[in-house]
Amino acid sequence: MFIIDGHNLLHSMQKADEGSESVSDVGLCRIIGRYLKLTGQSGTIVFDGTGPRDKSGFDDISNLEVFFAGLGNDTDTVIEDKIGSSTAPRRLTIVSSDRRLRKAARARKAISVKSEVFWNNIQKQLSRKKAAKEPAAKRRGLSESETKQWLEFFGLEQ
Repeated sequence: MFIIDGHNLLHSMQKADEGSESVSDVGLCRIIGRYLKLTGQSGTIVFDGTGPRDKSGFDDISNLEVFFAGLGNDTDTVIEDKIGSSTAPRRLTIVSSDRRLRKAARARKAISVKSEVFWNNIQKQLSRKKAAKEPAAKRRGLSESETKQWLEFFGLEQ
């Protein structure tokens, strides 16, 4: 399971893709959701603050829970609490370039991935072409009439 420092990842994305359009927090969550669904994983992303008034844009994002730290709290503290309260910290992957979170992950033997590396992985995975599906006819095989035509063509008898 991934636990992602939302604004840290947004900042890393914008740094890596300087010439491109900026992505909103909702857009980022949808991208991550597609990645998680494709890879069969789940995650949680945490943003600073209370978020937008209308949070409906965060609904129905595959495999991703979205949290806001709230007033008087920061993302790092929320993520540290999630790492600390995990009953299986070795199954966690913490996504942040923040030293404090990387240190907290190492202390509980969780995996730590820098935001830039995670973003590159997402881009690679989502840009891969999906393998073409085999035609159903290949699985069904030849019909009786098609088999007969080929046997006649090659001069073979049944």
